[in-house]
Amino acid sequence: MATHWIATDFGDLDVLRLVAYEPPAPGPGEVTIAVRAAGVNPADYKHIRSARAPGADQLPIPIGYEIAGVVTALGPAPDGGGSAGIGSGEVSLGDEVLAFRVKGGYASELTVPARDVYAKPAGLTFPEAANLLLAGSTAAEMLHVTRVAAGETILVHAASGAVGVSILQQARRIEARVIGTASPASFDVVERFGATPVAYGAGLADRVRALAPGGVDAALDCVGTEEAVDVSLELVADRSRIVTIVAGPRAKADGFAIIGGAMPDSRRFRDEVRGELVCLAGEGALVVPMARTYPLDEAIAALEFVRGGHPGGKVALIP
Repeated sequence: MATHWIATDFGDLDVLRLVAYEPPAPGPGEVTIAVRAAGVNPADYKHIRSARAPGADQLPIPIGYEIAGVVTALGPAPDGGGSAGIGSGEVSLGDEVLAFRVKGGYASELTVPARDVYAKPAGLTFPEAANLLLAGSTAAEMLHVTRVAAGETILVHAASGAVGVSILQQARRIEARVIGTASPASFDVVERFGATPVAYGAGLADRVRALAPGGVDAALDCVGTEEAVDVSLELVADRSRIVTIVAGPRAKADGFAIIGGAMPDSRRFRDEVRGELVCLAGEGALVVPMARTYPLDEAIAALEFVRGGHPGGKVALIP
């Protein structure tokens, strides 16, 4: 019997329960995966904080958006042909894979649509692979909506975080220069991925100006503080080139972009970019720094660790 985490109500982490369940056999265009690692993300607990608009998930809600593991069962192809194809080709029993965006990744076994499954790059561990695509696709979309191009200078707030680190790597590939805010203790992380670190706090705008006398072309906010928003507005003239993943009220009030996985345009872009990000990881051009792992039955402790801020890398659950 498999186990998975569910939210029995909307609220805080105390609504989460680890329960036994029987994953359904894979139907047409589906595969079953024995989960070797599940990615832990802030979105996992934010999703259950309060009931959403009509059409939201009905309780209980399975938790977790991304996994990595081994294929244990195949459904038929949707057209009645051979076995189901996955996002990056055909899949066979025993293949090592990753999957995003899934529903209920905090599990020991999971049946998912094959279109959301990709061959795991050999160079990634299961915990790394299980944390590649949520942060990576968010970072890719932030660069996309702000139209970052080669030779430009961009400001990334919270550059040492999971999304920030992915932005740094992807921006380096397109030859953009990045100035990244971080605490001095995390400057080495920012520098390791090719960016110039700058300490947040009073005087941030002036420190950025000193580092970028030619100006800042775009600002990407991964933290949502008033300082991050105010400095972005002060330094970037074109508000269409400012984006946040956190500060929704400020984006609406001040006329700049906000993106999120539940938004149709964001979802479409992130689904389309998954294969490219997996290829980059396979080439060694996109890495996933890890902070620590937890056993699956310690999911609440893992979420508390992530929610505490500054985990220093990604976190995974290990069934």
